[in-house]
Amino acid sequence: MVFGKLYGAFSNDIGIDLGTSNTLVYVRGKGIVLSEPSVVAVHNSSKRVLAVGQEAKRMLGRTPGEIIAIRPMKDGVISDFETVEKMIKYFFQKIHNRKALVKPQVVIGIPSCITEVEKRAVRESAEQAGAREIFLIEESLAAAIGANIPIQEPAGHMIIDIGGGTSEISVISLGGMVITNAIRVGGDEFDDAIINHMKKIHNLVIGESSAEEVKITIGNVYPGKEVKSVEIRGRDSISGLPRILTLDSVEIREALQEPTNIVLEEIKKTLDQTPPELAADIVERGIVMTGGGSLLRGFPKLISKETGVPVILAENPLTCVVLGTGKFLDELKYLKEYR
Repeated sequence: MVFGKLYGAFSNDIGIDLGTSNTLVYVRGKGIVLSEPSVVAVHNSSKRVLAVGQEAKRMLGRTPGEIIAIRPMKDGVISDFETVEKMIKYFFQKIHNRKALVKPQVVIGIPSCITEVEKRAVRESAEQAGAREIFLIEESLAAAIGANIPIQEPAGHMIIDIGGGTSEISVISLGGMVITNAIRVGGDEFDDAIINHMKKIHNLVIGESSAEEVKITIGNVYPGKEVKSVEIRGRDSISGLPRILTLDSVEIREALQEPTNIVLEEIKKTLDQTPPELAADIVERGIVMTGGGSLLRGFPKLISKETGVPVILAENPLTCVVLGTGKFLDELKYLKEYR
């Protein structure tokens, strides 16, 4: 007990949302201290890390032969173990300008659809990066805690967390997940849908960054009052020459239809599996949306129209998971249960 208090005094315990697109870090007593893209630039031959986060993201698709920019997370899981370890270590060092006296306790949000092998990879990466003790929490549960949903109540709450690599739909009651369904479809698949549409319909080859920019600027899944347009630059797949194209929001909505429908089907399936009493609570309280994907224009409206249930966008959709890991850190009784 005394040692526990000493550990708490000398170590900066950390909550991490280790996302496919972005990594956010919460430090106990300080709040969110870091939000960076999950990208690492390394030297090809020596494997030396040259840049991490925002600086590395700017290099995606623009690096010379000897430098490679890697996104080590795919579909919410580790696709490059060694690089993730380097990335976490870099973030730890950035947070602790000086060496911490004691290694931190770390809570990491993970998708519920990942395997035991993938969970072990997350644990080992954090251990190698310098964590003392590691706790894993499902992302949708962390998002619900971060969105201030009263999950301990004996009532049904539904949360939809759409991240970069996964979408997770959960029904929570009495502090636990009654039903959870997760699919490996998220913001990345929305970007891919735009890339594929450009190539198929306009013979225009564009990169991930350009697709993401189009998605953020005019991406939408439900008809709005005004039609927006944007210029996009790419390479003509037939002539091989650079070309500029003007796109509007109606076309982008059509391009995003396939991944959108996959997410909708998963939501309907989860509602269908929900016990009647909890379903009645959800109809009364509404569905809460979190994650970067929930910011696609019209997504809450579309889900509400398709399900007949009110949908509320969380106050800070991008930070709900990491805030949830932070609150989880503060509640030591949860940590004891999770051991």
